[in-house]
Amino acid sequence: MAIPNEKLQALLEEIQAKAQFSSQQLGIVRTQLASQARKKRMLELSAKELDALPGATPVYNGVGKMFVGTSTQDVKKEQTQEAEAVVKEIENLKKKENYLETTLKNSQEHVDALFKRAG
Repeated sequence: MAIPNEKLQALLEEIQAKAQFSSQQLGIVRTQLASQARKKRMLELSAKELDALPGATPVYNGVGKMFVGTSTQDVKKEQTQEAEAVVKEIENLKKKENYLETTLKNSQEHVDALFKRAG
């Protein structure tokens, strides 16, 4: 029992569209992962610099176009919270990347199966 050519064509177009969408989203996710990795590295470096400072060193936090004096403990606390948020974001992006890679792989396998079945 053969599938009509029109239905095969429509199915093939649908699978290819899903594969193309997954490929585009995968590129976006990988770019976001790289951005978050850079952000994490910057936070690590600035935390290392803060740890090297003596306790009485004045530290300033940027607020809009001005700077406000804060304690090193407050800055460290803010950076720790931001680092935790970055780590969670990286975990979520890795899950999304894995899902999109699986979707792309499955789409390619389905296209191959369609060609083997039709040919």
